[in-house]
Amino acid sequence: MRTLVTGAAGYIGSALVRALLAERGAAHAGGPLLLTDRAIPNPQAGVEAGSADGAARDRSDVSRIPGDIADAALLDRLFEEPIDTIFHFAGIVSGAAEADYEAGKRVNLDATIALLERCRLQAMAGGPVVRLVYASSIAVFGTPLPRRIDDATAPAPTLSYGTHKRACELLIDDCTRRGFIDGRALRLSGVVVRPPLANGALSGFNSDVIREPLAGQSYVCPVSPEATIWVCTLADAVGNLLRLAQIDGASIGPRRATTIPSLAISIADIVAAIARVDPEAARRISFAPQPAIEAQFGRWPLDCAFDKGRALGLACVASIDDVIRTHLETR
Repeated sequence: MRTLVTGAAGYIGSALVRALLAERGAAHAGGPLLLTDRAIPNPQAGVEAGSADGAARDRSDVSRIPGDIADAALLDRLFEEPIDTIFHFAGIVSGAAEADYEAGKRVNLDATIALLERCRLQAMAGGPVVRLVYASSIAVFGTPLPRRIDDATAPAPTLSYGTHKRACELLIDDCTRRGFIDGRALRLSGVVVRPPLANGALSGFNSDVIREPLAGQSYVCPVSPEATIWVCTLADAVGNLLRLAQIDGASIGPRRATTIPSLAISIADIVAAIARVDPEAARRISFAPQPAIEAQFGRWPLDCAFDKGRALGLACVASIDDVIRTHLETR
């Protein structure tokens, strides 16, 4: 069983790699693990030197293969031997995809289409049908956001990033229907508390508003206290992606996208939770709302349901207090 992780150096991708390595343990059970990204730090200590062709081996079951996911030559290398499972994280996020349409389309859409085509060709040649786990996003819902979102809410993206994600969801449905892959997609909400990242994510305030004041820094929030957001933890994201990879596809149904169960809270709720553990930190937060950011990222309905995800065994952190406590314990 060969497992590929694209975007393996990213915040979520690298955490998922650590979880996969922990599952395999010292016995290296579970088959070869292929990691790809533009540059890939060593996922654990004790790695061997990189090989002459650019690949590097961390341990006998892990190969790091750096490259551009939109490059056909990289896909040639990744599919030199049959692949059984893919976790697909590689992408260009909201603000960056808006700023550079060509780059966003090339990485988010064209590269995913090319990856699906390699999976199709593998299946048509008699190889294994790839179980593909795709990191989608709640960005598939656009503005103005409806008063309620549940599993019946039709996606209507209003950013290029969300459009790319929705297009890939539909392609995954179609390729699964045709038997080319066994696909499933998880629509991630805001994963908190992230470290500072210059990746162009316009929703980064959902982590900044927690991390910065608790680190002793003043923070000017670009949305109002009344803004409402959906968040989950890194542990939620990784655990639910692994869960989604393990379950039988028939239980997901023909529409393979599932929205991750999330906390629906206001920025005021977050500030109040910070105040409960550090009143001074809460006083370091001020507000300078930017209407465009608040409309797109700060109007998530508090009236929401994640019944499909919960029925599949997906979980969510219990409260924002738990999010903050975990952040303080692990920072």
